Amino acid sequence: MRPFGERWRAPYACDPGASRGRLYPEPVSPTRSEFQRDRDRIIHSTAFRRLKHKTQVFVYHEGDHYRTRLTHTIEVSQIARALARSLGLDEDLAEALALSHDLGHTPFGHTGEDVLEACMAEFGGFDHNAQALRIVTRLERRYADYDGLNLTWETLEGLVKHNGPLTDAEGKPTLRYAARGVPLAILEYNAIQDLELATHAGGEAQAAAIADDIAYDSHDIDDGLRAGLFDIEELREVPFLDELLREIDGRYPGLDLSRRIHELTRRVITRFVEDVVREGERRLDALDPKSAGEIRRASEPVICFSREMREADADIKRFLYAHMYRHPSVMGVRRKADDILRDLFTRFKAEPEAMPEEWREGLEGADEARLARRVADYIAGMTDGYAILEHRRLFDVTPELR
Repeated sequence: MRPFGERWRAPYACDPGASRGRLYPEPVSPTRSEFQRDRDRIIHSTAFRRLKHKTQVFVYHEGDHYRTRLTHTIEVSQIARALARSLGLDEDLAEALALSHDLGHTPFGHTGEDVLEACMAEFGGFDHNAQALRIVTRLERRYADYDGLNLTWETLEGLVKHNGPLTDAEGKPTLRYAARGVPLAILEYNAIQDLELATHAGGEAQAAAIADDIAYDSHDIDDGLRAGLFDIEELREVPFLDELLREIDGRYPGLDLSRRIHELTRRVITRFVEDVVREGERRLDALDPKSAGEIRRASEPVICFSREMREADADIKRFLYAHMYRHPSVMGVRRKADDILRDLFTRFKAEPEAMPEEWREGLEGADEARLARRVADYIAGMTDGYAILEHRRLFDVTPELR
């Protein structure tokens, strides 16, 4: 008999019963697996609730139906669960990783990260992935016995490495960290609990990472069309989308725009998911892993797009970058959001007493780097609306984000 609530999983899936455990040991739950407990702790965290009021692309007051970080996260979670179920991975771990992958994002989307990275350049920089680790290991203060959420090794490993190894076997930074180095927050935690930064993450983290790409592609097409940033016919620039539109128009001639958009985005998700499952099965068959460790030690990811779909994904992202993320109306809002966050960082760093008491606690005698990190932590945790309110409290004029 399987433990309570357990589903079938393949030998290469992460097994909650064989977890490497938590930094602070805890009694086993009689009703939930270790990964189910991680998922639940993430959902109940303060940082997760804040995602409701954090920008995805459009600022919260621009419309009720545009995605926020929270709705994006829920969509990623649904896709990650579907992939995990199809490929025999642990569905609960994939869900936990999908739900936690954006916890470290700032207010105002990637604008906020760019601002904090610039402001923190002399003090170790800012990275939303490292910030997510800080949140779940230090900044959440809910439990009597420890700071953070005390998540399992597998969840922390997947959170940090879902986009691939952070270093090579000699410890040299790879990927986006090659130029500026692995963020200090990750290195500090890794010294306490080795997350094996030179290996891939388990299959569940890989599923969550590819689910993030799929969700981005589909819902940003949807939001961009509904916002009028581009026309549906312009999407024909992307061969993959042109093919889908031809299919829809052939089957449903004269379909109204709203339904046509939905038929397109649902097909985007379906084709990508089916491709990942096929490619995942092919790579798993070739690798023939007998454990999650063999997936981690593989020379390349096992849960990913085929070559053809990698090209389609890249084409969609190029289109969205040109027509949506760099659209004049979006860029105008980004510039104003940039001003708000730079003003806040400068003020709080010069006058830490302007922060709430819980955030200035323990800063007496702190050096500049520690003060700057505390300010960055405070700002990164803000929702869009709270950042605007704080700016109005401290400054005479606050930009209108419209």
